[in-house]
Amino acid sequence: MFFILSKTINFLAMPLVLVCLFWIASRFIPPAKWKKRLALTGLILLLIISNDFITNEVALLWEPPATPYHQISKKYKLGILLTGVTKGNMQPDDRIYFQRGADRVTHTLQLYKLGIIEKILVSGGSGSLTKRARQEADEIAEALQLMGVPETDILIENQSRNTHESAVAVKAMLQNRYQPSDCLLITSAYHMYRSDACFAKAGWPCDTFTCDFLSHNRKFTPDVLFIPKAESVTIWTTLMREWAGLVAYKFSGYI
Repeated sequence: MFFILSKTINFLAMPLVLVCLFWIASRFIPPAKWKKRLALTGLILLLIISNDFITNEVALLWEPPATPYHQISKKYKLGILLTGVTKGNMQPDDRIYFQRGADRVTHTLQLYKLGIIEKILVSGGSGSLTKRARQEADEIAEALQLMGVPETDILIENQSRNTHESAVAVKAMLQNRYQPSDCLLITSAYHMYRSDACFAKAGWPCDTFTCDFLSHNRKFTPDVLFIPKAESVTIWTTLMREWAGLVAYKFSGYI
């Protein structure tokens, strides 16, 4: 029930959905003053979420900073890679389809090649309401093998559907062989606060490594300051869905 409810909340948290709701309401609410206010609110919201500078400032405030590889002095027995970066049920199905977030995989690979992590645990089945032909963890494990990681250095947890379930499943899988201090949690920067909190709540607190940043270096050029961008709307969609997820997790006791 929570899984379906969380997906519904995510849909309602999309900024363009909110803009459309304001404009639809402005057409049907009788008082003329409210029609204007609702329409104007929708327009102002659209201008805010499409502004690159405002969007980037919010993302910079939200995302934990990146850690340069040379500043990581500790070696970890295991890197825990959270899924959520591939497209399911694409055809032909003889390959793996990555979407935004592929940095989670490539940066995990780099951590492995640099000797910072000894092995990789890929955690995540499917976060979709529809059934996938192959679980995402299996797809990513296959991709890592194609990139040169031996099968013996890859562990797979492919049944969890969300971050909370990943944390619980990972702890159950590792607690007799590893310690939390042996592990490095790897996920997107916008997703790290929720992930870190879930693993801590599940009793498996570990160090973290952020990647796949929504933000970029601060700029003051005219195109950033004044020109609306579709990419900004996409970033707001990601952030608002993440914030909605945090609220849902908090009420559910997952964090």
